[in-house]
Amino acid sequence: MDHAEAVLAAVAARTDEMVDTRRDLHRHPELAFEERRTSAQVTGRLRAAGLDIRPCPTPTGAVAVLEGGRPGRTVLLRADIDALPVTEATGLAFASETSGVMHACGHDAHTAMLLGVADALSTLAGDLPGRFAFVFQPAEERVSGAQAMVDGGLLEDVEPAVAIGCHVASMAPAGLVGSRPGVLMAGSLALRITARGSGGHGALQPRAGNVVLAAARVADRLDGVVTGMSTDGTACVCSPGLFHAGTAPNVVPTEAVVQATLRTFDDGQRSAALAALDALVAETGAEFEVDIEVIRSDACDAVRNDAGVTGAALAAARQVVGDGAIELPGPVAASDDVAVFLERVPGCYLIVGAARTDGRSGLHHTPTFDIDEQALTIGASVLALAAVDLAAGGA
Repeated sequence: MDHAEAVLAAVAARTDEMVDTRRDLHRHPELAFEERRTSAQVTGRLRAAGLDIRPCPTPTGAVAVLEGGRPGRTVLLRADIDALPVTEATGLAFASETSGVMHACGHDAHTAMLLGVADALSTLAGDLPGRFAFVFQPAEERVSGAQAMVDGGLLEDVEPAVAIGCHVASMAPAGLVGSRPGVLMAGSLALRITARGSGGHGALQPRAGNVVLAAARVADRLDGVVTGMSTDGTACVCSPGLFHAGTAPNVVPTEAVVQATLRTFDDGQRSAALAALDALVAETGAEFEVDIEVIRSDACDAVRNDAGVTGAALAAARQVVGDGAIELPGPVAASDDVAVFLERVPGCYLIVGAARTDGRSGLHHTPTFDIDEQALTIGASVLALAAVDLAAGGA
């Protein structure tokens, strides 16, 4: 049996375990930087597999290293572990048992996959080249966990030569694995837009000083700040996700808040969009006679793949799914703070199809999100095979 057959067989043998792990994590989702149960579960599994548990640079998360028996490079494999403040409506037998919290983006699947890879490779360690750093990152949904790990010295500790990871996609069929060199995913920036005015009686202040109308106007026109901006056919996005104002229907409040996300693919687009937003805010503030402040936070750049590592990762994917391994024609507007790692380490992020065949997957970040669990074995197989090839110098 060659190394590819051995790796794929070891991963396949853990299919049921990965499904069970994913379902357990799905039942017990935890928000960003609150992933204590998840971190304990992950650390326990890594320790049981014989990996070297490293100090985690963040309060939650886990880091472990597996030493191969032959010379080679260090490969960092990353999975995110946090959930979202979403109330689940899937009706699954293993639905979330935590009120108002759900794995609505697939991080439970990513964690289960990477644990499967770690366990599978641990059984082959003596024959493997290089070393493998398994990183279970908190707080991806707040676009801050990766930066916190880097700031805490993660990369200096494990010294990776290359980095890989993957994300499931509920809109792509199971059996498809895609990526592309260069920009794969958008960069993101969180926006908090606050309109402030004098407030007053709803019957006496219908327009001037009405912060509800002003904030609503800005929210309605946010998409206009990225009009005409795109990269390789994928449009930039600016959209609101939270609106808060008022305490009673006949009271005009003194403050209204819109929280939004801006997704762009390069610094020029981000700068142009923010300039357009400033103009929108100034115009709206003047029209409604209110002050409007914009606070920016939780920024990360676009996910950029290294060409050589991407070629090696897609070659591994072809050994798993054949023609289902494709080079994507353009980036996607979703963001991921794996970008922080890939800015510093040559690497590749992969998109793994996970749509249910019955059409009941639901979109990411919605109460009905779900995946085809075939994606677990597919994603883990590609990651494991790519990691071994890359450790041997295959990029």
